[in-house]
Amino acid sequence: MTTHAWLLLGAYLVILLLVAKPLGLYIASVMEGRPSLALRLGGGTESVLYRLCGIRKDEEMGWLKYALAILLFNLLGVLAVYALQRLQLWLPLNPQAMANVSPDSSFNTAISFATNTNWQGYGGESTMGYLTQMLGLAVQNFFSAATGIVVVIALIRGFARHTATTIGNAWVDLTRITLYVLLPISLVYGVFLVGQGVIQNFDAYKDVTTLETTQYDTPKLDAAGQPVKDDQGNAVTQPVTVPTQTLAMGPVASQEAIKMLGTNGGGFFNANSAHPFENPTPLANFIQMLSIFLIPAALTLTFGRMVGDMRQGWAVLAAMTLMFVVMAVAAMSFEHQGNPLLANLGADMSAGNMEGKETRFGIADSGLFATITTLASCGAVNSMHDSFMPLGGFVPLWNMMLGEVVFGGVGTGLYGMLVFAIMAVFIAGLMIGRTPEYLGKKIEAFDMKMVSIAILVTPLLVLAGTAIAVMVGAGVAGIANPGAHGFSEILYAFTSAANNNGSAFAGLSANTPFYNTMLGIAMWFGRFGVIVPVLALAGGLAAKKRIAASAGTMPTHGPLFVVLLIGTVVLVGALNYVPALALGPVVEHLMLGSAH
Repeated sequence: MTTHAWLLLGAYLVILLLVAKPLGLYIASVMEGRPSLALRLGGGTESVLYRLCGIRKDEEMGWLKYALAILLFNLLGVLAVYALQRLQLWLPLNPQAMANVSPDSSFNTAISFATNTNWQGYGGESTMGYLTQMLGLAVQNFFSAATGIVVVIALIRGFARHTATTIGNAWVDLTRITLYVLLPISLVYGVFLVGQGVIQNFDAYKDVTTLETTQYDTPKLDAAGQPVKDDQGNAVTQPVTVPTQTLAMGPVASQEAIKMLGTNGGGFFNANSAHPFENPTPLANFIQMLSIFLIPAALTLTFGRMVGDMRQGWAVLAAMTLMFVVMAVAAMSFEHQGNPLLANLGADMSAGNMEGKETRFGIADSGLFATITTLASCGAVNSMHDSFMPLGGFVPLWNMMLGEVVFGGVGTGLYGMLVFAIMAVFIAGLMIGRTPEYLGKKIEAFDMKMVSIAILVTPLLVLAGTAIAVMVGAGVAGIANPGAHGFSEILYAFTSAANNNGSAFAGLSANTPFYNTMLGIAMWFGRFGVIVPVLALAGGLAAKKRIAASAGTMPTHGPLFVVLLIGTVVLVGALNYVPALALGPVVEHLMLGSAH
């Protein structure tokens, strides 16, 4: 790694940790309803919303009612986004007259944005009108982020309460996290992005004259529109000179802010955060990386405050940070090494592997961005992961396979890590022959059943989906690179979908009825197949009595627990996915070495 890479990583960590504590305490204050300036300023708006929707804010819910409310809320979001796509040709704010989106693509995209995945099998600037982007996709960016946060708040209440039958009010929680956290930060963030050069308008696309003309050959067509061939059967081409370029416009900054802050990741443009209209400067790139981890890091300290022991939050944050540093160093190091096959051809490899990367960001910023976006459930990309070296591409794939619990998505990362924390104390309890405890709650059979479901549902979706895709013609038809890398493309797609990440090895042509349907199913059950058992776990924990710590209670705020938690996360990830990884990036790396 270069000096720049080390300085970048160091600056990132320092700023992240400095900002995380005040934001985490603020979120705890908002979700506990403690008097504050924010609640005084927004209290009137909040009350109006409750009256309009018929919500009684003092009426709390049990875990089942809470889960049904979350499911209903997100199902309505799916239907709304689907309808907007299918009707967008006849809707306003569509200056380019974008056609209605196909049923299978609409199905996939609607589920994608409602589940915080934001997988995109389409090109945004060539598919979606402005109304669909704003009212459909951007709105779901807020709501899906709010869903993840309120679920972890409900789980935290399960630890904090005792002999309780409720875990909060889903409608109140969704309203407060959106109104007092996501909206104000996104507003300030959006203004910053506009200042950096991110566009924000409702203009039609613009044709501009380029400084240099573009020249290329195109197939010559006959009167019937069929390619003309010469006597040898080869296609006849003709030169084309293009002096203009079409620049896509739109309300980008407003969507970009919540895209990053809510760990959504769906880009307004097909090139995502590699597009200069979404991510124009190195400073914008740094702040975008910072914003991805901002709320996930803060929530660890929200957890500490709400359970009454800040040391618990710091322990979880320490585990996340240590794992993040290892992954970031690995990704940047592998990409700085470059491709040994190019060295055989006499190429200078001192610059590392720049394939698929923006020159204005370089290897360090691209490798760090790739690590952050796949440790979080974000999916935004500022470089092409498909062009990474085999081990460089292994890192983002492995990050997602760990369950995206190293900071992870807003809310999802923390509740995933707390599930692993329960697993860790259960393993420790088995080792010493004691009933496992966590935060004064005994971990019993029902709790471990919910933990097991939450941990195993995602690997099941990934491995079963990948197996089906490589066995059927419709699955292998989308592979652009046969062999180990083609398998990695499919494995990455299902890993990204089931873990609600949304990034891709873009060599796979996934905008087909087969992949749109299969990945849509993986996204939905990857999201709510975890949320429902987590809420059931919250309800079970809230009903338990709090037991006093004894001499045999294992401390869950010290270095030993941090190591145990990291080991549990890595071990479970390894056991689930190592055979599949051996068929993809690992064998690809070995093939590269043998060729060298």
